[in-house]
Amino acid sequence: MVQNSDGVHFDVVTIFPDVFDRLANIGVVGRALQTGLIKLEVHDLRDFCDGAHRIVDDAPYGGGPGMVLKAEPFFRALDYISESQGDPDSVVLLSPQGKTLTHGLAERLSGFRHVVFFCGRYEGVDERVSGVVTEEVSIGDYVLSGGELPAAVVLDAVARQIPGVVGDRESVTADSFVRPILDFPHYTRPAVVDGHSVPDVLLSGNHEDVRLWRKREALKRTLQRRPDLLVDADFDPEEKQILCELAPEKFGSGAK
Repeated sequence: MVQNSDGVHFDVVTIFPDVFDRLANIGVVGRALQTGLIKLEVHDLRDFCDGAHRIVDDAPYGGGPGMVLKAEPFFRALDYISESQGDPDSVVLLSPQGKTLTHGLAERLSGFRHVVFFCGRYEGVDERVSGVVTEEVSIGDYVLSGGELPAAVVLDAVARQIPGVVGDRESVTADSFVRPILDFPHYTRPAVVDGHSVPDVLLSGNHEDVRLWRKREALKRTLQRRPDLLVDADFDPEEKQILCELAPEKFGSGAK
């Protein structure tokens, strides 16, 4: 991993550190590591266990299936990180019981200088670990085998919000979910593929028409696919007019 004390610092504690090797070499996260905008250190939880066998889990008290990750290795890992890098601003446990990842949460985490991710596994993590965790985060209402993939998802979402990580800042500010409206459709060359053409407006060269088309298509797509996003949204006058035209039965009296 590329290390630079001037960048935003992420630590990941996991029993499968190899999962993050590829992430460190691809895409915007890889470039940000290479340029020092972020720093990523991955720690093997087994390095903080007692005994030659480096056992990280044990059977749950009270019985039941599966194994539970022990608390002590997480405590020791956090102590090591704090002693070597300073106290983190946030300690995040990836858990299906956590708050769901949103753009707003990613944006907030991107404002910290030092974030630690704890990756759960098996039946979960000893509840006493919650005493050193600042928040639990989930990437959706389903269960994965462990927290490594969710940690990678959160890391990517957070890293994108750090200035300079994505070269064209406008591509970040125009992302879906920055506002509660999905992105508009995108097209590239050639203009016709197997009889399917790019909309004429995108070939017109009229920037104002393109802007209005994109706004309309974004609202149309949101109405069709994620109408729940529009419930508490604030709209500009153009958007209110478009919504009245697209769904007069719902917005005919004017969107708020």
